[in-house]
Amino acid sequence: MAKPADDDDEVDLGISLETVATVVDHVRALQGTEETDEAQLSEDADSEAALLQENPDDLTEDSLREFIDALNEDEQASLIALAWIGRGDYGPEEWDEAVRLATERNEAGETGGYLLGMEMVGDLLAEGVAAFGLSIEEVER
Repeated sequence: MAKPADDDDEVDLGISLETVATVVDHVRALQGTEETDEAQLSEDADSEAALLQENPDDLTEDSLREFIDALNEDEQASLIALAWIGRGDYGPEEWDEAVRLATERNEAGETGGYLLGMEMVGDLLAEGVAAFGLSIEEVER
């Protein structure tokens, strides 16, 4: 059973919460643009769906893949491990093992493609962070 993280026993995720939040926000924005239908857009010009459609060139899967692939190897492994923890493959107490296996899995590269191939990866990453008693929702953007 995992014990909650406190200030004395805080785990080093190997990646900043700001970086994880950026990935989660981008993934959620992409999901929003993919799931938007014309009825939602016409209902309210200030709705989240309408706002996500304003700059579709800024929110592409390719740009997110490039952002992830530009991270260093430790950060990429941490993202994979967080997604696995969020999916329930590992618990927070197995962090070191998850990172080790994510590093091995990532030797071939293509972290961006791997993560973007996961269904609901934004939610998985947020859940992975939450498993450590942290929240990306509280990260200033």
